[in-house]
Amino acid sequence: MPEGFELPEAGEGRKDDPLVLPVSLTMSILAVLVAGATLLSHRAHTEELLRQSQATDQWAFYQAKRIRLHEMQGIADMLNTLSPVETEKAAATREKYVKEAERYASDSEKIKEQAEELEKDRDLAGRRADRFDGGEALLEIGLVICSITMLTKKRIFWIAGVLAAVGGVVQAVTGLFLH
Repeated sequence: MPEGFELPEAGEGRKDDPLVLPVSLTMSILAVLVAGATLLSHRAHTEELLRQSQATDQWAFYQAKRIRLHEMQGIADMLNTLSPVETEKAAATREKYVKEAERYASDSEKIKEQAEELEKDRDLAGRRADRFDGGEALLEIGLVICSITMLTKKRIFWIAGVLAAVGGVVQAVTGLFLH
């Protein structure tokens, strides 16, 4: 039983197949491009998840502020309808709760704007990730089609693989320019 296999000497086999070297080089380049698109895709998906988490936190904070706002409004309304013994003290207390309610209303609007901005950032990251994913898929398809050239020795597969890969590069690059 042989212990291994022997590689052909430099130059052997190339006389019969002039496509080996250019197709091999093309496949190597495509493998690097696939790795780059994959990295960009993973980072975009991570950013998308981070922005979603931040937006969820902001919405929870918004909800807490709105609950406090309604509590303050309820206390102010209750103080307004009761017949207190000390009307001046009740009016001052009511005014304090009205001011707190106004502060909570103002704070909650700012928090809402921040949450909506984070959602926009999340959506942008998602669109970028989709572009990178599509580019990655086309690059992988191009790589596989190029590899068929090595089996069939037909140049058409190499050309088709390169065309698919070019489409993948274009799609992935467009993800960098989304705003």
